Amino acid sequence: MKLLSTTSKCFKQSLRINYRNFSSSNRLFTSHSDKNYNNNNNNNKNSFNENRKNNMLITSIGVSATIGLGFFSILNLEEEKKNIIIEKNKIDRIPDEAKKELVLIFSERFVTHPSDLEAHGKDFSYHERASPDAVIYPHNEEEVKKLVDIARKYKIPLIACGAMTSLEGHILSNYGGISVDFRNMSRILQVHKDDFYVTVQPGISYGDLNEELKKIGFFFPVDPGPGATIGGMIGTSASGTHCVHYGTMKENVLSMKVVLPNGDIVTTRSKAKKSSAGYDLNHLFIGSEGTLGIVVEASVKIQPIPSCSQVSLVTFDNITSACDAVIKTMQSGIHIGRVELLDDVMMNAVNLASNTNYSEKPTLIFEFSGPSQEMVKEQISKVCEITKQCNSLDFKFSSTAEEKENLWMARKVALWSSKVLRPSSEVWITDACVPISKLSQIIDETKIDISKTSLLAPLVAHAGDGNFHLFILFDPNNPNEFEQAKFINDNLVNRAIEYKGTCTGEHGVSFGKIKYLDKELGPEAVDLMATIKRSIDPSNLMNPGKVVTVEKFNEKK
Repeated sequence: MKLLSTTSKCFKQSLRINYRNFSSSNRLFTSHSDKNYNNNNNNNKNSFNENRKNNMLITSIGVSATIGLGFFSILNLEEEKKNIIIEKNKIDRIPDEAKKELVLIFSERFVTHPSDLEAHGKDFSYHERASPDAVIYPHNEEEVKKLVDIARKYKIPLIACGAMTSLEGHILSNYGGISVDFRNMSRILQVHKDDFYVTVQPGISYGDLNEELKKIGFFFPVDPGPGATIGGMIGTSASGTHCVHYGTMKENVLSMKVVLPNGDIVTTRSKAKKSSAGYDLNHLFIGSEGTLGIVVEASVKIQPIPSCSQVSLVTFDNITSACDAVIKTMQSGIHIGRVELLDDVMMNAVNLASNTNYSEKPTLIFEFSGPSQEMVKEQISKVCEITKQCNSLDFKFSSTAEEKENLWMARKVALWSSKVLRPSSEVWITDACVPISKLSQIIDETKIDISKTSLLAPLVAHAGDGNFHLFILFDPNNPNEFEQAKFINDNLVNRAIEYKGTCTGEHGVSFGKIKYLDKELGPEAVDLMATIKRSIDPSNLMNPGKVVTVEKFNEKK
């Protein structure tokens, strides 16, 4: 137990180090008034080697801790598999003339070393590694435009890449090409405090953004897994624990600059609070997973940090009672900042990973916020009464800021905590979302399916919006376990669609969930998506095979 706890603590620390330092060091502003901030991109070229060394050191720290939990790592690959990957990368799909043009622009930032290619060929999904033919680290939108022009000229696929924390294989180069890594485009460009928005480059993580916004009393509310970048979050229409109150990326992006496959740089929307000007280009690109263009700038909404907030932890005997409590709380009109559900298996994993002693029962974590402690206490009192009516077992609330932070850290690292239940396994992460009235039913039915297998699958849910995740622990090299994981996943996705829900609430489609789109949206909608893709990206160069299959793209209509 002590060893597991120590490993978990080291891993959490490495997460903080890795993601906080993921972005280049010259990106953040020094003043908080409403003004433009100099990109300073000319300095980036000279400092690239030093930044790369620092990033490699930081990444090594993160990878080392990850190995401690048996998580995804190129260092865990068998030697034979590593050699196969290197041999694949010897198949050169970038013409020599293209290389010459790219080197003239990007110099040492055009990279083909096997270790770089391997690092950009795997995310946190269960999908097999698919490495690019090269990696490029642009400094500004002009460089991205030049890259797109060259890619179009030589028919080279482009895969935009942020923190590589995606869970569905979005950054995998299934058709080769160039991975476009935005770690050097990670600066805050403008802050408009009075207008409640900030303009940033795509490579900044929401965590780094919030570290700076905290200094002026604001925060960006969308919070998926640790380390996620704004560009990647736009690509998947990410959300997280604040969604129940602040919404997803679709509600929190004001405007973007996007480089289209033809090289045009498009501004999707004005910065006004509302607009009815033409087609909604904002929502066309949010959730498009880099298949229609590459985001090079985004203006996102920011919110004042609540003056007072408190966290409550409530346990129940069963999932149904917990979900009923959430519905009744929301129907009462009580202001909920966040409400998360962890099942008994997940609570066991949290205890093992963090050396805590939470009750291993279905658990709700509420966050309440407001302008005064009195208002927050009133909210807690009302919810306490509601949960009692729903047969809660215990109701606790945080008394210090440290307790609150620890509680949310346990939730944020739930994915990695789940690994302690079976350290040698990989994780198949589900993302179904249903109308909230169906949440308890689909979870109970899914648990019956799990009981028919030999697998473990802890569960977490954004209970206020009906989105839940299973962390199915399985050995992908064991055909029987792979089939069992597939059985669980297929059943829950099909149920979710039958209940008027979706196969993906926040992680995106990529290529693994394409097969469910016909059933969820209908073939006409899928045909329309293919038409849009062909119209904007006629050569299918932007992240090909994601959202729309290559076969579908090539159909003649």
